[in-house]
Amino acid sequence: MTLEATVSIGWVNTVIAAAQRLSVDKDTLLATAGIPSAASELERWPIDDITRLWHAAERCTGDPGVGLKVGAEFTPRSISGVGFALQSAATLREAVAMAQRFQRLISDGGRFQVLAGSTATWLVYHPRQGKLAFSPHQIEAVLAAVVGFASWVTGARMKPLRVQFSQPRLGPPQGYETAFHSPVDFEQAFSGVLVDNEILDQPLPQADPQLAQVHTRYTTARLAALSMNSASVPELQRWLAARLGPVLPRRAEAAEALGISERTLARRLRDQGQTFDNLLDEVRRQRALQAVAETTTPLPEIAESLGFAEVSTFYRAFRRWTGLPPVRWRKQLTTTSRR
Repeated sequence: MTLEATVSIGWVNTVIAAAQRLSVDKDTLLATAGIPSAASELERWPIDDITRLWHAAERCTGDPGVGLKVGAEFTPRSISGVGFALQSAATLREAVAMAQRFQRLISDGGRFQVLAGSTATWLVYHPRQGKLAFSPHQIEAVLAAVVGFASWVTGARMKPLRVQFSQPRLGPPQGYETAFHSPVDFEQAFSGVLVDNEILDQPLPQADPQLAQVHTRYTTARLAALSMNSASVPELQRWLAARLGPVLPRRAEAAEALGISERTLARRLRDQGQTFDNLLDEVRRQRALQAVAETTTPLPEIAESLGFAEVSTFYRAFRRWTGLPPVRWRKQLTTTSRR
C-alpha cells in the first residue's frame, strides 16, 4: 500500500480507450480533466487524477453508462502481468484470491473482499478515495470488469446471481442488463457481485500450473519492487503536510497506512537518509514560516495549528529554524519587503 492511492497506467488507458471509442479523443479528454499529456508516460497515476479523468469522460461523452462500457472492454492486457497470472489459475476462485494478493499492481484505490456462502459467494468492492470523492462510474466499471474478465477467462458468459451497488443508478436499465445479464439493485449496503460457487470452483480452460508459477513469481517480484518504492520521502512529506494540525500525525499511523511495521518504515527512511521526526519537523517549519510571513494570524493560534502544546515551545522551535523569534522575524521580513 502507499500513503497516496495510485492506479496503474494500464487501467488509465482502458478508460481512455473507451472514451475514444465513444468519439472523444485522448487530448480532449486529458485537457478536460486538467491533466497534462505528459502524464501518459507515467507508470502510475494518483487516484485523484483518475477521478478527474472519470468526470471528464462523463462530461465529454455525455454517456451516463460510460463506466459500464469501460468495464466491458476490460481484458488481461488491461492489467498486464497480473492478468496473465489470473488466467493461468486453476479456478476462478483461485484467480480472485490472486487478484486480492496483487491488487496494488492494478490499483490501491480499492480492495476486494470475499464473502463465501454455502452455495454462492459475494465479491465485494471497497473503493479507497483520495481528496476527491470517488467516481461512481469507476465502481460500475470495476464490477463490469469482474464479470467481463470472468467471462473471458472461463470461455463462457458469466451470469452473476445478483449484482448490487451502494450508489444510485447512473444510466438506463438496459446498460446494466447488457453488462451483467442478472438482477441489479441500487442503494444497497455494499457494491458487489454474487457468483455461484460452482462457477467459482470449476476448472479454467487455460489453467496451467507451471505457467501460473512463472507468472506468480514475476508478479510477486513486481509487487515487491512497488512496495520498496513506497515510504518515499516526498510521499511522506505530502502525507504529513495533509495531516498536520493540532494533533500531530504519528509514525505508527504512517506505518499502518503503508501496511508495514514501524521498524520497516524507520529502515526505509534511514536508507534515504531521513527519519520520521526530521520530516515532521521540516513540514512544521515550512508551514510555520508560511503562516508567520503571509498571515496576521496571532502566534498562539499558529502554534496550536502546528501541534505545539505551549507557545513557548513554538518560539524555541522557530528560533532554532530561523535564528530569530517569530515576532522579530515577521517584522524583519516586512521591513525588507518594503524596501
